[in-house]
Amino acid sequence: MSLAAHRVTVLSASGALAAALTGTVAVAAGWSWGILLVAFFLSGIGLSRIGARRKAALVDAIVAKTRGRDGWQVLANGGLFAAAAVASIVSPASVWLAIGVGALAASAADTWATEVGTLVGGEPRSIVSGKTVPPGTSGGVTLAGSAAAVGGAAFMGITASLVGWPVALHVAIVSGLAGALADSLAGALVQERRWCSACRAPTERTVHVCGTRTGRVGGIAGFDNDVVNVLCSFVGALVALLMS
Repeated sequence: MSLAAHRVTVLSASGALAAALTGTVAVAAGWSWGILLVAFFLSGIGLSRIGARRKAALVDAIVAKTRGRDGWQVLANGGLFAAAAVASIVSPASVWLAIGVGALAASAADTWATEVGTLVGGEPRSIVSGKTVPPGTSGGVTLAGSAAAVGGAAFMGITASLVGWPVALHVAIVSGLAGALADSLAGALVQERRWCSACRAPTERTVHVCGTRTGRVGGIAGFDNDVVNVLCSFVGALVALLMS
C-alpha cells in the first residue's frame, strides 16, 4: 500500500518508508490496529485526491509541503498511534486502545477538516481573531471544515467499534475535536509564520513559490505544521485517556 501510494505521488519516498514501518508495527500489535491505521490512511488519501488541482491552486503559495506526504508528516499523524501499538504488545491493556483511537481520531478530524474546508469551505476565518485569512493559513477555520472534523473523528470511532474496541463513539468524537481545536489554536498562535517580501504575502514556506527566500515574522522558530500535528495527536490521545 505504501509503494502504491508512492507511485501515485501521495507519499514521498520517506513517507512511504515511514508508512510501511508504522503499518508493520500496527499489524504486529494485532489486525485491529492495522485495520484502524489503514482506514485512516485510505480516508486521508481519498479526500486529498478529490479536487486536488483546485486545492493546490488555493494553498500552494502558503502551505510548506504540498506534494507527497514525507516521513515527518506520516510520523506526526501516526507516530503516537504506533507508539500505543508497541505499548500494547509489551503490556496489553485497554488504556492503549483509548490512546490509539484518540490519537487517530484527532489526526483524522484535522485531515478531514483541512481537505473538505479547503475544497468547499470558502474563505476561512482565524480561530483567534475571527478575521478572514487566505485558504491554507494555519489556524483558519470554516463551517464546512468543522463539520468534516466531526465526521473524521466519528469515522475513526465507528471503525474502532467495528473491530471490537471498547471505546465509545462519543469519546472518539470529543477527543478528535479536542485535538483538531488544539491544532487550530497552535497554528494561529505559535506556529512559525513567514513573509515573502517580493510578493508581499504571508506563507509557511522558507522559499516562496516565486523563488524568494522568506523571513520569519511570527510564531516560534521551528514550530512548523509537523509539530502542530504531533500536538493535535497528543491532545486527542490525552482526552480519550481521561474520558475512558
